[in-house]
Amino acid sequence: MNEKEKFLTIGQFAAMHGINKKTLMWYDEIGLFKPAIINPENGYRYYNYHQSSVLETILLLRELDISISEIQSFMQNRSAENLKCLLSEKISDLDKTILHLQAVRKTLCNHHQNMVTLLTMDLSEIRIVENKKRCLVTIDIDKHISFEKEVEMITSETAKYQLGRLHDASYGSMISVPNLLNGNFDNYSKLFIEIPFLTQKTGLHIQPGGKYLRAFHKGDWNELPLRYQEILKYADKHGLTLYDFSYEKGINETVIERIEDYIVQIEIPILS
Repeated sequence: MNEKEKFLTIGQFAAMHGINKKTLMWYDEIGLFKPAIINPENGYRYYNYHQSSVLETILLLRELDISISEIQSFMQNRSAENLKCLLSEKISDLDKTILHLQAVRKTLCNHHQNMVTLLTMDLSEIRIVENKKRCLVTIDIDKHISFEKEVEMITSETAKYQLGRLHDASYGSMISVPNLLNGNFDNYSKLFIEIPFLTQKTGLHIQPGGKYLRAFHKGDWNELPLRYQEILKYADKHGLTLYDFSYEKGINETVIERIEDYIVQIEIPILS
């Protein structure tokens, strides 16, 4: 007899597929997957090799969180067309899940990096760092727009990208280098939103990659202009040409209770 025509016990068949034999017993009881034969004398279930592909299909569908009732419906109307449609739908769902998990991972990495920065930073230091290019969603603002209106604009903009929560994105503000050089330290141009899963698309702001001046400011925002004056003096002293925008973002809002402890990270690109 050909090896593939031999029968396997329920234990052997379960072990071959990495499942518990109770799962096979349950599948038999609900009519989803039955053994090839049942010994009429002792009720023992036996399976053959040719049933493996059918069981593996069921196990794959279960791994995709397809309900038992859906699988039963498919098994009763099993065909290449029905399986193609079912798998196409689940591949689409899986792609969305992967995209979400990638976004969550990037958000966690951003928070983790912020904590590393907090634990190693020197608040008085101004230094040069290397940054990668980023794609940002931006919102134009001016000093006459109220905070409530800014929140409304952010909420509206992020809704376009179907974020699960606001904290799936990171936020900050932008002030142009010409405004800084002219002493207009409160003349902010834009709010930016970095959404983890965005790639370069039409209409997005491209934050350049390359060298940046990085500094930090802790405490009263009214004293930010003094910090910018220090940054500009540092750039002038070291012959550095700043361009584009200053990108500001808070890095410790998740671990503080007082606004006086709020730390802003300031990064301004440098012309090579």
